[in-house]
Amino acid sequence: MSDWMVTQGPRPRRRPRALSPLREHLRDTFWFAPTAAMVGVFVVWLVAQELDAALVRSLQHDGDYDTLAELLRFADDAKTVVSAVGSAMMTFIGVVFSISLVAVQMASGQFTPRVVRLFVRSRITKATFAVFLATFVLTLLVLTSYDSNADPRTATSVPLVQSVLTLVMVALSLLLFVMYVNATLRLMRVSHVIARIAAESFRVAVLMPAPTEGGGASALGPVTAWVAHDGHGGVLRDVHVARLVRVARGHGVVLRLVPRIGDFLVPGTPVLAVHGGSAPPRRALRYALSVGVERTFHQDLAFGLRQLSDIGLRALSPAVNDPTTAVQALDRVVQILATLSRRPLDAALHRDRSGVVRLVQPVPGWTELVDLGFAEVRACSVGSPQVTRRLMAGLDDLLRLVPPERREPLLRQRELLRQAVERTAPTPADRAFALRPDRQGIG
Repeated sequence: MSDWMVTQGPRPRRRPRALSPLREHLRDTFWFAPTAAMVGVFVVWLVAQELDAALVRSLQHDGDYDTLAELLRFADDAKTVVSAVGSAMMTFIGVVFSISLVAVQMASGQFTPRVVRLFVRSRITKATFAVFLATFVLTLLVLTSYDSNADPRTATSVPLVQSVLTLVMVALSLLLFVMYVNATLRLMRVSHVIARIAAESFRVAVLMPAPTEGGGASALGPVTAWVAHDGHGGVLRDVHVARLVRVARGHGVVLRLVPRIGDFLVPGTPVLAVHGGSAPPRRALRYALSVGVERTFHQDLAFGLRQLSDIGLRALSPAVNDPTTAVQALDRVVQILATLSRRPLDAALHRDRSGVVRLVQPVPGWTELVDLGFAEVRACSVGSPQVTRRLMAGLDDLLRLVPPERREPLLRQRELLRQAVERTAPTPADRAFALRPDRQGIG
């Protein structure tokens, strides 16, 4: 075992929480929250029904028939309201469903299909659907509790608590509807979508291990064993860091993850390289890697830049022709790259409790992140001075921030932009205008 494998260093920050496949499945579906709400409201209705029955029995036992008669008249008046609520709830549910479909369609067409997950995973949308359906189910259940017998001496049920509960659910539904419309309108505005993407990217950057002293992956020594992917094909979404560190420590080896988060895994391809010993048994590595159908922000440092680049490309397409949106996307690209400009990249080193490196996880390097953020938008920005001016300003700002060893990819992008503009701009004045740095593009 090499000396680098036992290098002591500061402990990393809080490890990223493992991604639960079940939790992710529930967050990506619409059936769980409404179903749970309808089951929950049924249980609540049973309790409310028992309370109403207990109230009737108590009043009859005390002989207070006058109070019971007043409650029967109140329940009869409330029945009209409950019936109206039951009819209106289905209309509300249709309105909410229609708004959601329109919002998803607009987001997919105007921004990029990859931002649709923001709508699918929206908590306020699921809560609104859940409460509306629960209110509708509750009204149906309450209507079955009304007793046609108006004699307080023989009445068996007065749905008083149930009627009050229905009114409370109606008030909650109206409040959620207002919040839902507000949240949906915000998500349909590109500035808020871009801000959400940037915020998720910063959250991933914060969870990266802190800088440590020691060598890189080249100091691991020869590979002594390989572990192949034996699950279904899909995108690598998550690595259970704590589990892999624990397994590597128990077997006295160092594990090196071969693919990066966001790579597509084909069954049978290597996913882990083992250094310093034999491969751990398959059962020890079970559930250590999470594979899904699409990328998520969880541990994926490049996914935010991928989405911002897609938004910029869509905005610059002839069908949309919206350079201002591309400039807004570039604002956040520059911000994310500025945040990562002095952070260690290429590999994340995870240590055990003794400070020994046990897991080496590849992350995108600085050159790859710069190319991801700028290359495609730069290639499509020729002919749009607003975007080329913002690109020049962003590259100049980053050149002032990064250390000298990270200047080369920025200078390369700047030179490629200059060459592209010189090839397409018809006059020297147009070229000079298109290459003048401007953080707002053109005002």
